[in-house]
Amino acid sequence: MTRKIPARRLAPGPDRDKLAAELKSKYDAGKSIRALAQETGRSYGGVHRLLEDAGATFRSRGGDQHRTES
Repeated sequence: MTRKIPARRLAPGPDRDKLAAELKSKYDAGKSIRALAQETGRSYGGVHRLLEDAGATFRSRGGDQHRTES
């Protein structure tokens, strides 16, 4: 089976580090991994890996959960 679109792997180096830092900055500002994946045309796993390499602290799953005390 052949791929229609070639994989978008980034070799280790300054380009990868720069992209990882940019993604981390956006993630830290509140963007979701899914939104970043769509914005960059990369997979969820690829963005997650780049964020991990950049040292991001991941939020818990499920988005913001604001509870009000009754």
